[in-house]
Amino acid sequence: MSIEPRMRVRYFLAFWLFVLSGVAFLDRTNISIAGLQISTEYGLGNQRLGWIFSAFLIGYAGFQLPAGWLSARYGPRRVLTIGVLSWGVATALTAMLPTDIAHAVALLIGVRFALGAGESVIYPAANQFVARWVPLQERGFINGLIFAGVGAGSGLTPPMLAWLITHHGWRAAFWMSAIIGFAACAVWWQTARDTPEEHPGVSEAELREIHDGLSFRPLPSQGGLSRRGAQADATKISWRAIFHRRDLAALMVGYFSFGYVAWIFFSWFFLYMAQTRGVDLKSSARYAMLPFVSMTVCCLAGGALSDRLTGKYGLRVGRCGLATVSLLLTAIFLVVGSQVHSPLLAGIILAGGAGALYLSQSSFWSVSVDIAGRSSGIFSSMVNTGGQIGGAVTASLTPWIAQSYGWTTSFAVAAVLSIVGAICWMTVHPEQSLDS
Repeated sequence: MSIEPRMRVRYFLAFWLFVLSGVAFLDRTNISIAGLQISTEYGLGNQRLGWIFSAFLIGYAGFQLPAGWLSARYGPRRVLTIGVLSWGVATALTAMLPTDIAHAVALLIGVRFALGAGESVIYPAANQFVARWVPLQERGFINGLIFAGVGAGSGLTPPMLAWLITHHGWRAAFWMSAIIGFAACAVWWQTARDTPEEHPGVSEAELREIHDGLSFRPLPSQGGLSRRGAQADATKISWRAIFHRRDLAALMVGYFSFGYVAWIFFSWFFLYMAQTRGVDLKSSARYAMLPFVSMTVCCLAGGALSDRLTGKYGLRVGRCGLATVSLLLTAIFLVVGSQVHSPLLAGIILAGGAGALYLSQSSFWSVSVDIAGRSSGIFSSMVNTGGQIGGAVTASLTPWIAQSYGWTTSFAVAAVLSIVGAICWMTVHPEQSLDS
């Protein structure tokens, strides 16, 4: 009589994707915490610093479709391993850049572009994992867990990196980010597999549980639920069906709005609190934690709530209804938070906006699996492209709007886009799957 393992393998791998998600956002947001020091050392200014922020997002957005294809073709294990290694190398190269080097701005833009290209694989690969490993009734929570790494990585970044920068300089912060990434990569390579059939730790009971809950089933070989299941079927890409989905465009526009708002917090919130609200580096780091703590909690809560609502009322309510309401709440928080006078109150209210935004995060990624099934890596990479274009726009546009019209206007523009995103969600139909 065999003893079933206490923890399902898929839960551990989902937790490690949470860790990798945190590392990804540590690597991408460290430059915003070190931005003041880097700007002073290389004589950049906010506008050129914005170009460097945008370079990451252009690389990230530009490589989304290849990342989705690679994840579907070669599986999340190999693709993520190579991707995480590339993040560490790009982060280390940033730390190695000499102060007096010629064309520092161009080199920083190039390195950040390369980091963005490397990080482009993280969520398409994670979504491919969810499509192959996670039953429908768990997708909201698992996606919420994975994306909670965004808030955790970004939330731990400000105080930890501010301390390192204060005591050891900004380069030490980048070296530490690179080392953490290399360690997390080694664990993923050792423990992950592309499909549950390939993993020696997956029990027959868990394998049956996974297959029973998938919206599509890999074609079994002779003998039923074999560990040699037909992998070719799982890597088929329904290109024509994907491009004929009308709600693909709606999700891309919706995620553009999401990305625009999110990257105000990732790129500019720390500097906003320091420069506009007049708080010092240490206090700014504490204030900058608030949105990311809120993101982490609300991402998990939104995923769990999405699964609960889906089970009770169906996919339209569980995915689309939740996302619509959360984006409308985001708009309200942004408008109110940007107008209060107290820095503490502004930080708390704006953090509420970040949390409300992330109530919808799981919906964007869960609905990609619900709609696209085995092609979710490709589908989600297209949706994610919209989000990263939104982030690239805000990285450069937000400081220009703030300088020309004030920060209140910058947040008002973000609020309008949140409303646009909410409207887009009303046209999405996850109950109509490509694989049905």
